[in-house]
Amino acid sequence: MELNKMLNGKLIKLLLIVIIAIALDQITKHLVLNFFIHHNGTHAIEVGLFLNIVLVWNHGISFGMFNDLEQSQIILILVSLTIIAGLIIWFIRSDDNKLLFPIALIIGGALGNIIDRITYGAVVDFIDFYFKQYHYPAFNLADSFIVIGVLILMVQSFQEKEQNR
Repeated sequence: MELNKMLNGKLIKLLLIVIIAIALDQITKHLVLNFFIHHNGTHAIEVGLFLNIVLVWNHGISFGMFNDLEQSQIILILVSLTIIAGLIIWFIRSDDNKLLFPIALIIGGALGNIIDRITYGAVVDFIDFYFKQYHYPAFNLADSFIVIGVLILMVQSFQEKEQNR
């Protein structure tokens, strides 16, 4: 009984962070889509010296890879769901509470992009960092959550290796 209670508590915390990540991602995408729909002809909103808000439909993965692949949306959704399942299994089997936040960020980000793929047939990207003529490929909050989650896991892994020396 104690194991079930602990597991349910872990899963509730995970689910809460996942829901918050999805909500933030989808709200920002909705705001961007709404703006660009109502301001037809606008290509970018200049936010700062190095940042624009743009609307990019990404049919592939990072940096537009696999954009032209037939059936890419189905394949990418299935791959994402497989990774999510693996992360959930890893999280449930682990006693390490430090995994909660990064795994929840990764799952929330992946689900945010899956929602786009199902809803629009592509992922909505809108954050455009640039310096002079170089523009980093556009991305969204879901992508940021995934990257931050992976970076946290990497830092934690390096810290554990250092502690075990």
